[in-house]
Amino acid sequence: MRARVIALSWDGMRVAAIAAELGCHAKTVRWWLHRFNDMGLEGLEDRPVSGRPRRISEDERSRIVALVRQAPPGRMTRHDDGELGAEDESGPPAWTLDALAAQARAMGIEVGRSQVRRILLAEGVRWRRTRSWMRSKDPEFEGKGPGSSSSTPACPTVRRSSAPTSSDR
Repeated sequence: MRARVIALSWDGMRVAAIAAELGCHAKTVRWWLHRFNDMGLEGLEDRPVSGRPRRISEDERSRIVALVRQAPPGRMTRHDDGELGAEDESGPPAWTLDALAAQARAMGIEVGRSQVRRILLAEGVRWRRTRSWMRSKDPEFEGKGPGSSSSTPACPTVRRSSAPTSSDR
């Protein structure tokens, strides 16, 4: 696109027409024209960015995110004959950060568990399953019943200080 800005300018097109042709803003066209006029062809190249370059590519990041969507190799599933079994009984039954990092390393991606965590958090992906003991898929399942007595607070949220207040006097 940068080279096209220069070529269209040499053909005599105005800034607004170049911006419309390339689908960008007129300020962008002016920016590249000024950089080319000041620096020549080197002005059209990317400038170095600050910070450390990423160690793993976007493709590898995508593969880690896709890994979470797959069932873990040690998860028990019911086969057609009704028997329970896992793809790899020595594998993890649920995804943990350690298990995901190990599986990514087995796929050839050198990554640690903390980096897996950062990638999944940045993508908004949950790697932990909902705990099975919290909910039941059984339609006949009944809850434990009513909660504690109303006189028993569920969670003490406000602690009273030992100093008497005006209502205590």
